[in-house]
Amino acid sequence: MTETSQPSTPAAPEAVIVAGGFGSRLLPLTARRPKHLLDVGGVPFLEHQIARLAEAGVEHIVLATSYHADMFAPVLGDGSRWGVRLDYVLEEEPLGTGGAIRNVADALTDDPDGAVIILNGDVLSGHDLPGQLADFRSGRRGRRVDVSLHLVEVEDARAFGCVPTDDEGRVLDFVEKSDDPVTNQINAGCYIFRRDVIDTIEAGEVVSVERQTFPDLVANGSLVVGFVDSAYWRDVGTPAALVAASQDVVLGLAPTPAVEAVESGARIHPRARVGSGARVSGGSVVMEDARIADGAEVTGSVVMTGASIEAGARVVDSVLGPGAQVGEKAVLMAATLGDGAVISAGTTLPEGERMDVETTR
Repeated sequence: MTETSQPSTPAAPEAVIVAGGFGSRLLPLTARRPKHLLDVGGVPFLEHQIARLAEAGVEHIVLATSYHADMFAPVLGDGSRWGVRLDYVLEEEPLGTGGAIRNVADALTDDPDGAVIILNGDVLSGHDLPGQLADFRSGRRGRRVDVSLHLVEVEDARAFGCVPTDDEGRVLDFVEKSDDPVTNQINAGCYIFRRDVIDTIEAGEVVSVERQTFPDLVANGSLVVGFVDSAYWRDVGTPAALVAASQDVVLGLAPTPAVEAVESGARIHPRARVGSGARVSGGSVVMEDARIADGAEVTGSVVMTGASIEAGARVVDSVLGPGAQVGEKAVLMAATLGDGAVISAGTTLPEGERMDVETTR
């Protein structure tokens, strides 16, 4: 009697989060900390990504760090609270997206066919990650997929590089931004690599996956596919985008397993102090040791640890860094305050103003 072999269960995917950028577009909030640890919806941003990866069955995550690398582990720990193993690999010099991925190769397993999910450390996405993984594993016409890219469709692709695909989802090209885009599909910053493809990236060199690795793979006949999913997606790379993402998380518009939406329309830390006559709404977040005085109005804003807003002040769609202070009857609209910045009583900031670390206006 001949035994029939059962198909083997694929090994759990690994993941890499590329979190080495300086976050210059988010200054002054990033003057003293990496952008990946800024509060979004009441938790450090990377918690959203780690929770999503854990939910998708990932058991091992490697964090590729550089700027303020020593700050990650005290916040995120070893990953056990998400049921994953979290390792940290330091990038001594900036190596670009591809170089950063190659730099962590030794921390990954050596199964050449293994799946490695790569996330840009500043993208909040609700796309079907398990679905992308299943599509990656299914192959095309008996061929294994080498790399899968999450693609989103946008109404106006002129500001983006475009990624055209054929009827089977195979990537045909990577086209620079143009006034006449060939497609409305753009790269959304989540990739799945076959493990041995990572080893083909030149070690110790500055490499861009978007401009070098992916086009080279397509040109050399590797199977690169696009997984089109236009669910919630946001690049959290500017203060306005960070505030909008935080609002979406609090209001339940951005699906994330890291935190639950709140019916009150605001998330207030148990150790924050909010006066009974204060109004906090619109997806606002008020972090630990922050203080909102009676008569203050906070709408759609992020108030970080130890910041304070005095009576009669109005803060809308703004972000206050740790220890920032807003005086009585001051008005902030889409403003960004760095650590310890002080806004004097009665001041109205120009809309969109950014105040640097420890400055007074």
